[in-house]
Amino acid sequence: MPVLTSSLKKDFVVLDATKKATLEPCDGTLYQRLDRDYNGFSGCELISYHEFTTDWPSWEKHPHGDEIVILLSGHMTFVLESADGDREVELTTPGDYVVVPADVWHTARAHESSRMLFVTPGEGTEHRPA
Repeated sequence: MPVLTSSLKKDFVVLDATKKATLEPCDGTLYQRLDRDYNGFSGCELISYHEFTTDWPSWEKHPHGDEIVILLSGHMTFVLESADGDREVELTTPGDYVVVPADVWHTARAHESSRMLFVTPGEGTEHRPA
């Protein structure tokens, strides 16, 4: 069995519905390939790394599962929308994380340059402007 090694700065990891891991180059066609090559991303999760220096320009939600977001460095505030009003979750220390429940609109604000690790159930992800 081959061992997969790379860097999340270069390649993201897709866990398919059987939990088989596949490396996918992080490039301009990544999300089109995910939809095309993984049956609309049904039952899959994307393990990804992102760096932020500004607030997110949009809100997003993932209707088919919870998203796990782990702070690696920096300071981010996640904003989760609810019927009772927005809930803010501060991530300030490496290792802090938030579990965004399925189908909850969320966005994030960067207080400084920040790095984060995401485990995202991407099927049916929706976006709207912030």
